[in-house]
Amino acid sequence: MEKLLEEFSLGLFFWHSLIFIALIFLLKKFAWKPILDTINEREDGIKEALESAEKAREEMKLLKSDNEDTLKKARAQRDTLLKEAREMKQSLIDEAKDEANQEAKKIINQAQETIESEKNAAISDLKKQVANLSVEIAEKVLKEKLSDDQSQMKLINDLVKDAEIK
Repeated sequence: MEKLLEEFSLGLFFWHSLIFIALIFLLKKFAWKPILDTINEREDGIKEALESAEKAREEMKLLKSDNEDTLKKARAQRDTLLKEAREMKQSLIDEAKDEANQEAKKIINQAQETIESEKNAAISDLKKQVANLSVEIAEKVLKEKLSDDQSQMKLINDLVKDAEIK
């Protein structure tokens, strides 16, 4: 019996070994290759994802650099526009002041001319009134002085003396 058990164990060992080798062969042919292929594909996918991420990181650096350059240019352009706007504002203010000063001078000159002409007209009118008053006063004085004959003769003599002297 021992021999039979030994033969049976040996036979069992042989069949186990044969089944194990066949299983390894089948696994290698049908399971390991697809598993390894899947692992390799996954590894390749991970490598591609890492490369993509690296490319994206480089592109982000370039974009960030471009954005910073664009931002610097925009700030410079904004500063230039603000400077031009300030200069234009100051120019408009100065121009408005000049125009206002010129207009004020013009108005002042016109006012002075008007005042001068009204002053001259008033002086002329005043002279006329004084002359009229003088004539009226002289008439009244002469009428009073010449009311009698003796006063008339005296006035005539005085006038003749003044005429001879001159």
